Amino acid sequence: MDNIQLILLSAIQGLTEFLPVSSSGHLILLSKFTEFPDQGLAMDVAIHVGSLFAVVIYLFDDLLKIVKDSIRSGFIPNQKFMGCKLFWYIIVGTLPVILAGYLVTEYVDVNLLRSTKLIGWMILGFGVLLFIADKMALTVRKIEHFGITDAIVIGLFQVLALIPGTSRSGITMTAARFLGFERQDTAKFSMMLAIPTIIAAASLIGIEIYEYEDILMTNDLMIACFYSFIFCILSIYVMMWWLQRSNFTPFVIYRIILGGTLLSYSYGFWN
Repeated sequence: MDNIQLILLSAIQGLTEFLPVSSSGHLILLSKFTEFPDQGLAMDVAIHVGSLFAVVIYLFDDLLKIVKDSIRSGFIPNQKFMGCKLFWYIIVGTLPVILAGYLVTEYVDVNLLRSTKLIGWMILGFGVLLFIADKMALTVRKIEHFGITDAIVIGLFQVLALIPGTSRSGITMTAARFLGFERQDTAKFSMMLAIPTIIAAASLIGIEIYEYEDILMTNDLMIACFYSFIFCILSIYVMMWWLQRSNFTPFVIYRIILGGTLLSYSYGFWN
């Protein structure tokens, strides 16, 4: 693979996976507006694995507490072990998107979801929705206030991320802000939800590779995984630093500009 394409793929995945701007939408747009060949399933897995390593390292202490509390409580949720409760909330919040993802894969022509027009509307529309949630919702709840209803609501919102341009992180943060959670905690729970989602998606792609392609780990895949990890860990730290001090407005502005540009192109205003 061309080095420029390798770096671009890794950078786009790493920088946008956990920012509320839609990584899938950006990756599709890269293929639409450049002459780069399709990166293939193996490369998709590699760059997602890089993102997975990044979020696990960033949330290591939180994830370790979840594991310890779950073991200590025998995986029975109770008030004494908040980590165990979070474990089950993550499971509950992930189930809807896994089920919906299976149904979409089986019964929907995914090419219909890759149009520039649709991606433009999703980037623009859900960017505005994030702005509304961020400005109108009260900031009165922290991650320890999470309940089963919150997990279900955020999980159902996450299903919308199957439409490219929506942004998995963006829509889950939007839902959490509507529920009144603090910005940093909305981002943290969104990242926690990403772990099983990325594992599930990468596993499905990995199975498909195993069944239809005989692909060994190459230098390109390892380099892409490393680059994706570096870009991703940097973007996470920058986002969390920003949210500690301010709001989601810069991400909303970026989405409005990008979405508006894509729509003007799609409707022929550039011709």
